[in-house]
Amino acid sequence: VRLVESGGGLVQAGESLTLSCVASGIDFDFYGMGWFRQMPGRERELIAAISKSGVMTYYEDSVKGRFTVSRDNARNTVRLTMSTLEPEDTALYVCAATRDTAWDRPHVYKYWGQGTSVTVSS
Repeated sequence: VRLVESGGGLVQAGESLTLSCVASGIDFDFYGMGWFRQMPGRERELIAAISKSGVMTYYEDSVKGRFTVSRDNARNTVRLTMSTLEPEDTALYVCAATRDTAWDRPHVYKYWGQGTSVTVSS
């Protein structure tokens, strides 16, 4: 199983960025997908997730209204579109996959990518 993130980089506050995660080695259609954020000195947190069909989504309060998670099952890809970025969004962003139906719970994720780094300057 391999999850490969891309799209991170350095942006200024207020700008937008879209992260992508391509999965291989799993039957993507049967997996809920999540985006986690790892900040220095803090625990990894689930900030967005999407059901296997893409119909249902979850967002952590601090990103609601600014981030959008989407998926393209034909391309085994999940994306995180981030707008109105803030310096507090600076982190390593990691995508993960789960077959568990409780895909909006952080402890159910089994497969992990290496992450892509996002830095937001003020």
